[in-house]
Amino acid sequence: MFDKSPHLYDLLYEKGLGKDYPAEVATIVERLPEARTLLDVACGTGLHLQHLVEHFDCVGADLDEGMLAVARHRCPTVTLVQADMTELDLGQTFDAVICLFSSIGYVATEQRLRATAAAMARHLNPGGTVLVEPWLTPDVWTDGHIGMLTVDEPHLKICRINRSRLEDGCTVLDFHYLVVSADGVERFTEEHRLGLFTWDQYREAFEAAGLDVSVQTEGGPMGRGLIVGRRPS
Repeated sequence: MFDKSPHLYDLLYEKGLGKDYPAEVATIVERLPEARTLLDVACGTGLHLQHLVEHFDCVGADLDEGMLAVARHRCPTVTLVQADMTELDLGQTFDAVICLFSSIGYVATEQRLRATAAAMARHLNPGGTVLVEPWLTPDVWTDGHIGMLTVDEPHLKICRINRSRLEDGCTVLDFHYLVVSADGVERFTEEHRLGLFTWDQYREAFEAAGLDVSVQTEGGPMGRGLIVGRRPS
């Protein structure tokens, strides 16, 4: 995944994409008025966590140790765990479990989607809520889409371009990076694979995990919709 670029992640999404993390966290807080404890699955570099800790007692989990290293520096008071979301087993439960920025797509297959839904449900207190921001669904996916993010700082220039393709039910994003700084010029690539799931597949996976599920095909933190699952009291 982001095995080569964790040091660039924040710049690319905050400055390149213009992602508004405080505003996104505000939408999450509104949906969880009674929650006191929260698990952020696929927390990345902690850009959401740094604002979530103002409202909840938080724990973060991510598979990528490089991303967690950045998150530990940003959120020194938060417990951060390296873990695969499909096999998550922290030995504790929470009022809320969230998975944002389409990270759920990285499970890639429906079998792993169901395993992840079950793992999230196991970490919920009775009456707790799961909030999952989906990856794009097949009906809105555009094969061959070309994307670019750029960062133009005085002493650092970054360009990341990609072309998307469909392979074995997954969207494949081939990221090509060009990074220029006082240290020189760096070029590298990353391949990202995200499962292309329908709304019904999301719903069925979380219902199979024992949750009451509602699917919102619009809105959510980034406008990609939201899967909301609640564990019965």
